[in-house]
Amino acid sequence: MTQSEMIQFAETLEARIASSNAAGRQSLQPKLHKLIVQLGENGFDVPRRLKRLDNELVEEAIEARFDNMPV
Repeated sequence: MTQSEMIQFAETLEARIASSNAAGRQSLQPKLHKLIVQLGENGFDVPRRLKRLDNELVEEAIEARFDNMPV
């Protein structure tokens, strides 16, 4: 897959994440993370917005775990 194809896939994934509910966002995070890793491994620049989105999704998952923790 070329860099432009990977970026196009990332943009499609980004749009799906934006239009998803919390559970949907979390289910798409592994795909986004894998794509970011692949871009880096292939020597391509990873757009900052994708890194930020991945970090946001990870933080949401961590926060959700603590929200459900009994006190």
